[in-house]
Amino acid sequence: MKHQDKVVFVTGAGQGMGQAIVKHFAAEGAKVAAIDINQEAAEATAAAAEGNVIAIACDISNSESVKGAMAQVKDAFGRLDVVVNNAGVGSVDAFLDTPDENWERVIGVNLTGTFLCCREGARLMSENGSGVIINVSSSAAMSGEGPSHYVASKAGVIGLTRSIARELAPSGIRVNTLVPGATNTPMMQGIPDEWMEQMISAIPLGRMAEPEDIARVASFLASDDAGFITGQNIAVNGGMVFI
Repeated sequence: MKHQDKVVFVTGAGQGMGQAIVKHFAAEGAKVAAIDINQEAAEATAAAAEGNVIAIACDISNSESVKGAMAQVKDAFGRLDVVVNNAGVGSVDAFLDTPDENWERVIGVNLTGTFLCCREGARLMSENGSGVIINVSSSAAMSGEGPSHYVASKAGVIGLTRSIARELAPSGIRVNTLVPGATNTPMMQGIPDEWMEQMISAIPLGRMAEPEDIARVASFLASDDAGFITGQNIAVNGGMVFI
């Protein structure tokens, strides 16, 4: 199996892409920590996955919560090999009508949360002298289409990835950004129908991605097959945006 006995930390694991990523890594032999702010959702994913999966509740926008989750992973599995920073939130706000609290929440989860999991994960992986971090951004970061707080947060993820990929390379840790386009997940349910129609019509392959499409690419980036790839944006968007 491609990821036999690797220890993988997946945020936003309670639904959508995160749930698919957990299931895929577990099926490939990994030991997986399903991380979600909702303990019941994390437990449901762990129960649905076939393999060695534990559920951990964590607010990734909170430093102490992230440190606690990482400590639980080390206690359970003794090491960490892969971090997939998939968790994300959004809201449909016009720029001029965006409340401060919505800006702070989206930046706090999507960007600060990614930073915290990268930092604490890298600290743990550096004990091994190797590791992989996969940060999930969005095609919106490249096109600029979408609410300003969401676009800004996902663009920040790309910049963060490029910076820490250089800094962590001497430690044997690779860092890449997985850039999905429109994907068939519960998060898309809040998107107005007009926006949905526009997004799908802009995809040359003629459909949204399925969560499994994203999971397969995450698996590749975490594997030895991607051993000389770091600091890159890997788009999985059906040709929606070229990067």
